[in-house]
Amino acid sequence: MRRGRTDYEDWDEDTIELEPVGISGRRSGPESAGSTGPGDRTEPLRKKTEQYQTEEIAGRTAVPVAKVSFRTGLSRSQVEERMEGGWDNAPVDDCSRTTREIIRSNLLTYFNLIFLVLAVLLCVVGSFRDLTFLPVIVVNTLIGIVQEIRAKKVLEKMNMLGAPKATVVRDGKVWTVASEQLVRDDIVVFRAGNQICADAEVVAGEVQVNESLLTGESDEIRKSRGDSLISGSFIISGTCYARLTGVGADSYISRLTLEAKAMKTGEQSEMMRSLNKLLKFVGIALIPIGAVLFIQGFYFNHETFAESITSMVAAVIGMIPEGLYLLTSVALAVSTVRLAGKGVLLHDMKSIETLARVDVLCVDKTGTITENTMTVKDLIPTEEYDPQTMPPLEQLIGDFAGAMSNDNITMNAMKEYFKEGTGAAPVKVTPFSSSVKYSGVTFEKAAYVLGAPEFVLREDFNRYQEKIQGYTGRGYRVLVFGIYGGEITGEALTEKVTPLGYVLLANPIRKEAPDTFAYFAEQGVEIKVISGDNPLTVSEAAKEAKIAGAERYVDARTLKTGEEISAAMKQYTVFGRVTPEQKRSFVKALKSQGRTVAMTGDGVNDVLALKDADCSVAMASGSEAAAQASQVVLLDSDFSCMPAVVLEGRRVVNNIQRSASLFLVKNIFSFLLALFSVASMITYPLQPAQISLISMFTIGIPAFFLSLQPNKERIQGHFLSNVLLKALPGGLTDVIAVGALVVFGQTFSVHSDDIATAATMLLAIVGFMILWKICSPMNKLRAAIWVGCIAGLLICSIFLPNLFAITGMSIECIMLFVVFSIATEPVFRYLTLGLEKLQEGIRKLRKKREEKQKKKWIRQEI
Repeated sequence: MRRGRTDYEDWDEDTIELEPVGISGRRSGPESAGSTGPGDRTEPLRKKTEQYQTEEIAGRTAVPVAKVSFRTGLSRSQVEERMEGGWDNAPVDDCSRTTREIIRSNLLTYFNLIFLVLAVLLCVVGSFRDLTFLPVIVVNTLIGIVQEIRAKKVLEKMNMLGAPKATVVRDGKVWTVASEQLVRDDIVVFRAGNQICADAEVVAGEVQVNESLLTGESDEIRKSRGDSLISGSFIISGTCYARLTGVGADSYISRLTLEAKAMKTGEQSEMMRSLNKLLKFVGIALIPIGAVLFIQGFYFNHETFAESITSMVAAVIGMIPEGLYLLTSVALAVSTVRLAGKGVLLHDMKSIETLARVDVLCVDKTGTITENTMTVKDLIPTEEYDPQTMPPLEQLIGDFAGAMSNDNITMNAMKEYFKEGTGAAPVKVTPFSSSVKYSGVTFEKAAYVLGAPEFVLREDFNRYQEKIQGYTGRGYRVLVFGIYGGEITGEALTEKVTPLGYVLLANPIRKEAPDTFAYFAEQGVEIKVISGDNPLTVSEAAKEAKIAGAERYVDARTLKTGEEISAAMKQYTVFGRVTPEQKRSFVKALKSQGRTVAMTGDGVNDVLALKDADCSVAMASGSEAAAQASQVVLLDSDFSCMPAVVLEGRRVVNNIQRSASLFLVKNIFSFLLALFSVASMITYPLQPAQISLISMFTIGIPAFFLSLQPNKERIQGHFLSNVLLKALPGGLTDVIAVGALVVFGQTFSVHSDDIATAATMLLAIVGFMILWKICSPMNKLRAAIWVGCIAGLLICSIFLPNLFAITGMSIECIMLFVVFSIATEPVFRYLTLGLEKLQEGIRKLRKKREEKQKKKWIRQEI
């Protein structure tokens, strides 16, 4: 980023109202993150952060610490001084590569180095005609560079739109800036849902902080003036002003990122893992095989140095899948750009494939099944409420709602509905906590709580259960409002609550939800609804959204052990009263059962589960923490675009599988023919120019166009086995046909140039047979590709014969060519049938093994 410049725009308000926070979380007082008490679990983090901040960062100039008023903040000149001095919050680990890095990574590859060596060898022997493979390599590399740079620019724009923002006080006004434009000593306003983007010290207000991403524990810790806020944690409730003490490379989370960078190995998708295995094998095998072919030709077959080099280069070029990895990267980059245009931001390209392979999708009720809004439908007084001696119930709740902050959609709905109050002033406010499921306000005359019936009423819940379930059974979310008989501390309630009324709320079902879930059901993706709401309420919403199995629900509080959770994941569809820790356990249980799990979420309490899922999806309208933790971010917060993401994943993976089989036919053939040549002590029969001609029209050009075709088929099986089984019939047919042609050609003393030309034409015939099979079922575009490639090969062979080493054939060679051309079709057909039967047999064996495993699980459960 540019130093000394800050782009920020005026906020709508000049002041921020601080919301008082009750002590529902563990107090960060004498033993707080900002203290030195022995019981403080964040003390090691604070000490380590202070140690980091005393270290000198390269490129910085000294700027004195400024402890300014939280009402005025830094001046513009102070901000610019810190920006120019390098004291900004710029990220230390930008995951996107620079243009220079993209160019370098595409140019300086292992196989490009091999191609360069081969080109030099051909130049040394004066075989310039056989350099025809170079234009293909250059074009492939340029395509890769251009597509990756294009994808980078699009994603940078999308990332700018979705980049975390911060509310900062400067020059006595409140501004909104990108978090990377913050500087040390800035006064930042943190609210519920904000992730703490830099280390800070609270100077006014109180908040509850969840430091689970740093400590592994999910307790909510109360922070007030003088306490430290550690970057990477996030605000659960409340509002505070905080002075930034550690930004950019100084912050604790940045140091952790840098320390982990050296050991971090990105988890690869199955497809990329398979391709890397294949390329590693080829990369290791081609050098010794090439060396043996050269030694054999030069020393044993007594060829000239030039002939030995040319035949060796032809074999090595044939073994290298030069365009496969590039095609994969380009296809993924194109898909990323396509999805960006549909409002889907991918933090990781591999998530396209992973999401296309998922068989379980875990969703929340709010924001996915229902709209991310809530309305109060009714207020039902209880028998305990006495209108004669008490103020109107609506006004009591109005006082309660008026004292709370606008932290969530529930309280927003309450404030919208209960607008009038008695005017009573709150003494203490305890915001809602997901761990105890209630919020509370203490007034001078009484203390009131509002929350989930089971948590508020506790042992008295059975007395009211029938009535409450009558409301939840109609799809309402029910909150109990009552008078608490003790002091509200923010911990689990221990004293009696006298219920005064039931607040009935509802989320409207998203219009597109039934169609979206119907699509996933058709694709064999099981839906698991995981929510913190009442299980019956969630079940009713799931039924309305047409989710299969919505009637099978369970209260997650009854699931105490890992075994119970594992069994429940197989038995139930809807899970209610789920805690953040349980969400993570649910994901782990599904993964342990061999499932590929996608998790959607939008709240800070979803972060841990999102990080553990195979593929994580967040709504942009949710918390920054969830969006940063997810691989896929729905920028419009529209779950209905998920089918488009799945379809894009299927298109790219299936098309890459198709294209990969074309590349591997040539690699299998070249590898086996090289071994055949070594074993039979014959010269490799093809020349590099001929290999280039075949590669261009039977592999490269059709593979590129096929990779962009629509494809909605489900991804089945394993990538490498699928590709190899599709490529083997063609590769074996090529070896059998060309090998037989060489043997018979030498028997009838046919010239080697004639044999090479005939072998090239045989490879073309088999190549187009394979391409026909790959293109099936045919459509107009695929037919045009097939016909166009045949025409292109014929034109090059007729009008550019010298360039591609195509010569005339003798009568004996023509006869051999005709015979083996006719024989290739039945050979290819029977090999294909045989391998398909083998594949079916393998599939049946796997299915039997899975059924045995399922029976074993059932017996264990019984």
